[in-house]
Amino acid sequence: MRVRRGQSGTAGALVRGAGARRGLAIATVTLAALLGATSTGLAVPPPPPNPSDSSIDSAKGDANAKAGEVGRLTNQLAQAEQKLSALQDNVELKQEQAMKALVDLQTAQDEATQAQNDAKSARQEADAAVGAIEKARADAKKFAAASFEQGSTIGSISAYLTSDSPKDLLARAQLLNSIGGSRLNAMDRLQQAQTEKANKDSAARKALELAQQKQDAATRAKGTADAAQSAAVSAQQAQAAQNTQLEANKNAVEQQLYAAQAKVNGLQGQRQRYQDWLAQKQREDEERARQAALRAAAANNDDGGDNGGGSRGRPSPAAGSSIEAVIARALSKVGMPYAWGGGNGSGPTRGIRDGGVADRYGDYRKIGFDCSGLMIYAFAGVQGLPHFSGYQYTSGRRVPLSQMRRGDMLFWGGSGGIHHVALYLGNGQMVEAPQSGSYVRVTSVRYGGIMPYATRLIG
Repeated sequence: MRVRRGQSGTAGALVRGAGARRGLAIATVTLAALLGATSTGLAVPPPPPNPSDSSIDSAKGDANAKAGEVGRLTNQLAQAEQKLSALQDNVELKQEQAMKALVDLQTAQDEATQAQNDAKSARQEADAAVGAIEKARADAKKFAAASFEQGSTIGSISAYLTSDSPKDLLARAQLLNSIGGSRLNAMDRLQQAQTEKANKDSAARKALELAQQKQDAATRAKGTADAAQSAAVSAQQAQAAQNTQLEANKNAVEQQLYAAQAKVNGLQGQRQRYQDWLAQKQREDEERARQAALRAAAANNDDGGDNGGGSRGRPSPAAGSSIEAVIARALSKVGMPYAWGGGNGSGPTRGIRDGGVADRYGDYRKIGFDCSGLMIYAFAGVQGLPHFSGYQYTSGRRVPLSQMRRGDMLFWGGSGGIHHVALYLGNGQMVEAPQSGSYVRVTSVRYGGIMPYATRLIG
């Protein structure tokens, strides 16, 4: 374990006073002690609530259902608004039709009134003509009677007796004849006038009858238009009430959606706080593991170790069948590079190509271990293991995680299969080869995605 410059003033003084190897060991122990003394400052609070996946999924499902219902109601409301707009247009059309019917009715009423006045005038004119004719007829009768009594049809005999000469007599005869003819012509004209007035009276009556028919039709049209307008208004009002109810329902479900989303956010917030707590606890555990490694390195150096060269400079522990031998072999490789496909029962090997992530990290150029290769090396004295974590999961007796103990293998995976394995050290610690770009390390057990059973090869 290499100690960096400036890491401890006490270390420098001890190196100068007592020799390099002994001073380095004491400095390392001193640093570990100092870190151990301050480790209480790294202590994390008790874990916050960690909602279950089923609780979060249930809350999400409820929120999604509410969101779907809001979407459905929104579509219904949009359709209802469109229908309401069409009904409003229909109301306006019916209003215009009612207005037209009202105008037509007023026109028909005016025409009927005029027709009534015209008929009345025509009757009056016809009545007057009949009266004049009757008077002329009476006069003619009187004239005829007088002429008959006098022996002449053209006037009184005195008109002739009073003439002064034959010429005057002839003139008077012509005058009386003319007067008699005029009276007869006047009677003819009066008779013709009576006929014309009677025709006018008949036409006026027909016009009045037609005007009355138009007025009746306009009245019926007005009633129909008013009824249609009333129906349109009722339909529009009913749709408006339905829209109001839909809007209220949508608002209510939106409030439920907000509450469901808030619940999801709250649960996810709790999960995030729990994960933050786990990360903080992992950092604390890693720091404690680092301190333990420092103390172990200091002890090795004090016993004549490799002068800070790490696990590569020390001989590997002999393969053994005991739990401690297995753990010692795994811990001896802490700090070795991760190499995908690397590691066997004899130690680290060169990694292999995977055509992807491992190649990008250059694992095929590194000598080290992957997760299952580290287990092969650790358990070399117990049994040979296949270089695949999925087969290693079934290579021994499986025990529930609640019963796991030091020396058991822990696995991570899901429906797609196993993808990682580590060796449990006890007290919530494990040793693992994590992933490309990292190194074999001691860290806290991660419970996210962990398989429900540990695999036990010893005991």
